[in-house]
Amino acid sequence: MTEFAIGIDGGGTSCRAAVADRSGNVIGRGKSGPANILSDLENSLFNIVESARYALRDAGLGADAVSSVVSVVGVAGANVTDYGQRIERALPFAAGRVVTDALIALQGALGDADGIVGAFGTGSVYNARRDGRLNGIGGWGFVVGDQASGARLGRDLMERSLLAHDRVRPASPITEAVMAEYGNDPERVVEFAHSARPTDFARYAPAVFEHATRGDAVAIGIVTDAATAIGESLEALLWPECPSICLLGGLAQAYEPWLSERYRPLLAKPKNDALHGAVELAVKLLNDRQRGAA
Repeated sequence: MTEFAIGIDGGGTSCRAAVADRSGNVIGRGKSGPANILSDLENSLFNIVESARYALRDAGLGADAVSSVVSVVGVAGANVTDYGQRIERALPFAAGRVVTDALIALQGALGDADGIVGAFGTGSVYNARRDGRLNGIGGWGFVVGDQASGARLGRDLMERSLLAHDRVRPASPITEAVMAEYGNDPERVVEFAHSARPTDFARYAPAVFEHATRGDAVAIGIVTDAATAIGESLEALLWPECPSICLLGGLAQAYEPWLSERYRPLLAKPKNDALHGAVELAVKLLNDRQRGAA
């Protein structure tokens, strides 16, 4: 009988996995490359499984135990057409579920309580639990969505740098720095943009926040627009008795000073991270299966 569960947080920068026993005690961890299933399904599947194998080795179980464990994988894009189902069918585990990264983030941050979670890393996504019912929005990828994500911040910076180069809009220290990086050649910027992955754009996010805090007008505009987008998404999910809002991900802390005062009283620190949420869901799946088999 299967005795172990694996939770996997398939992020745009890396995949993190943790093996737990039936009681939820984590006994091994692993990490591998990114899981951008919308832009690179094959490598995403490889990295998801590889992170599980590393976690199993860390737990002293051996990589071949991958076929005997139960897993929950949280990944951006699982809600887009059949991407999540395609990953799920290809998983080598005894049983596996693929869910959105928003769901594992919510479970990690709130446990089984009600509230809203917004996650901001390479991508962005939101989820709410109200009276036990789930409602998720966003997570559509940075080409047509993922507002306020690291990828969108970087993309917006590139766009505004080209506008400044063309003298359509005023330049600023950050646009000048970007153009200098590409030898003040706009064609090189365009060449980068057409081949770049979300993580390539997202590496500019820290610079956007850094310049914004220094008073750079272009950076302030980018961050202000992103904060407005966050507010719009929170409003779509918010209800009068909502107990808390948790902001997660690498950019969460950077955004807090830029948010509307309306949300400040509701901001709460998450109980745990998304990986912990994936582990909790995987352990629940494991125990449900064992009760069903009893």
